[in-house]
Amino acid sequence: MSIEVLENLKKAIIEYDSEGAASWAKKVVQDRIDPTKALDVMTVAIRQIGDGFSRGELFLPDLVGAADAMSAATPIIEEEIKRVGARRESLGTVVIGTVYGDIHTIGKTMVATLLQADGFVVNDLGINITAENFVEGIKKYNADILAMSSLMTTTAPEQRKVIETLKKESLRDKVKIMVGGGAITQEFADSIGADGYEPTAVGAMKLAKRLVEK
Repeated sequence: MSIEVLENLKKAIIEYDSEGAASWAKKVVQDRIDPTKALDVMTVAIRQIGDGFSRGELFLPDLVGAADAMSAATPIIEEEIKRVGARRESLGTVVIGTVYGDIHTIGKTMVATLLQADGFVVNDLGINITAENFVEGIKKYNADILAMSSLMTTTAPEQRKVIETLKKESLRDKVKIMVGGGAITQEFADSIGADGYEPTAVGAMKLAKRLVEK
């Protein structure tokens, strides 16, 4: 029975079925199935989508659809992992969000999905995130990496503000910072003291792995 539940959870993500993913995640909890196994099959599913996207076989709507389904199931499974005190292996913990004043989500969602597929624990704070919210997220999730997106030139300076706030909170040296988005350049990333910049979602996945290896 547990195999059937896990296979259906995986299938829901591959088929971009958010409602189904949440329903099968609840079934995992109800049937007392090991939540780390559920997370494993979810990761396999999202990696399958991510690999297809990287090869050019799948497209942005596929990635976004799978990400939405993954996001529907993840909080349910993660809550169960905490409840039973299970341990999960990962490459590291990422806090990601679009900066304050900016409500663009697609690029951030692509990066978050690919990072999850690659084995990171990703905590997506969403859009329009203030410096204080980023600090709270880093503290709450004990993040190894902070990933910030900004699509507009008017909101790009928010990335600098976040880094300055981290310095004031004595957190800057405890987290690697990667930035991206249409408004960001390598020169700008260097000027604000980010640890890495990458303009593409696939490249961001590779950058994150390099950062945690340092």
